Amino acid sequence: MESKQASDAQGEPTLMKEEIEQSSNSLDRDTESGQMDDRELQRRLRRIYWKVDLRLIPILGALYAVSGIDRINLSSARVAGMHEDLHFYIGNRYSVVLLVFFITYFMFEIPSNIILRKVGAAIWLSFIAMSWGIVIMCAGFVKTWGPLIAIRLLLGLFEAGFFPGCMYLISCWYRRYQIQQRIAWFYSINVIANGFGSLLAYGIIQMEGLGGLRGWRWIFVIEGLLTCVLAMMGYYLIIDFPDKLLKKKSFLTAEEVELIKAELDKDRGDAVHDPITPMKVLKTLSRWQLWIYSLLFMCVAIGIYGYAFFGVVILQGMGYSPGRVFLLSAPPAIASVPFSLVISYLADRTKLRAPYVAFMAITCTIGYLLVAYPKQNGVRYFGVFLGLAGANGALPAVLAWQANNIRGQSTRATASGLQVAFGAVGGIYASVTFLEREAPTYFSGLWAGIAAQLFMLAACIGMSIYHYIQNRKAARGEMVIEGLEGFRYTY
Repeated sequence: MESKQASDAQGEPTLMKEEIEQSSNSLDRDTESGQMDDRELQRRLRRIYWKVDLRLIPILGALYAVSGIDRINLSSARVAGMHEDLHFYIGNRYSVVLLVFFITYFMFEIPSNIILRKVGAAIWLSFIAMSWGIVIMCAGFVKTWGPLIAIRLLLGLFEAGFFPGCMYLISCWYRRYQIQQRIAWFYSINVIANGFGSLLAYGIIQMEGLGGLRGWRWIFVIEGLLTCVLAMMGYYLIIDFPDKLLKKKSFLTAEEVELIKAELDKDRGDAVHDPITPMKVLKTLSRWQLWIYSLLFMCVAIGIYGYAFFGVVILQGMGYSPGRVFLLSAPPAIASVPFSLVISYLADRTKLRAPYVAFMAITCTIGYLLVAYPKQNGVRYFGVFLGLAGANGALPAVLAWQANNIRGQSTRATASGLQVAFGAVGGIYASVTFLEREAPTYFSGLWAGIAAQLFMLAACIGMSIYHYIQNRKAARGEMVIEGLEGFRYTY
């Protein structure tokens, strides 16, 4: 990775300042003279954003997908024999192993985003992905559950920066009402991969005994190796922030970058990066609204992690064989993808967030109830479908809601780190409320998840009322929202 920095500094062709100014002046002349009418401008922007979509979303989505697989492959390994080999049946060892990951994951979200901006997206994101891939491979060689604690702590440390970094980067490229669909596509890659991840794990388990290793150990080795390969690809494919692309040769021309920056300024006036300082971080953290968005994301994470960590175990408790459990775990995740994409499309078109978040919370709650109480396996399995649809559909909406209502790149760096950090709190919550002694029903965990969804409903109502009142004040000229005339909150 140092060679890439060196080539940027010494040998890689860069855009000179005169070229950038010339391109910007040309863009200004086109706009002023009317040569670029609105229809032509929109056509060009669609083409430019299509190029950005292809470079940004697939590779980030693929890397986040393997991070998700690496994070939850414990559930597959547990069913495949890890439970007995590492004596997880003693006390709540399995829950403890799940929980410790989130300690370091929570602590390093915001610091990682600060490093990301300084070092560059491609270098930092690929570095941390390579690091967690190596850590995952090490998990395949532990002999007792103790070293697995250290591995999970390191995994949390390295994975901490990836998701908030992706949200920070994506939010700096797109207009406010483009973003939920992009987050949905990014996250859907992860959902699909995790759905098939159980099938992949089942295939890897068939390597039982190869090289003297048990099948569950091969899960960690193979999936860690896959992560390292994708990390190397990410180093060359991940693009940087729009303003940084002007300083080096890229897949966009200087004029195309200027067009995107002009769109961002027209949308929210923060295309130019403002340096991150300790005072700005503290000021951002003092905004109570961001803590509500973070709590909303925590509630979403509770649903996602609950099904991710214990869904396989719940299915196993219905009496299915391990092979059939792996097969049955994929369809609910895959089915949630079109649901999430349709909801995100409608949310961007209607420029609303809260009604869709509330709808997802209700859907997830119904899913929990169907898993908890009916006796028929078919009904309980349908509950898993609804629960995952609600949880996975809410994630893009909650992330987009916060992104829509803040301005300034330094604010985005801190806010996205804080919000995603609370996802770690949701993971801890799910880990400790699904009690081992209640297997395979996990009533406490399911009701804890329902409580989180009810909080989401209350928060949606409260935040919508607050945003409506603030927008009314701004319309009457009594205040300026986010320091920008004409800016309005999304609710």
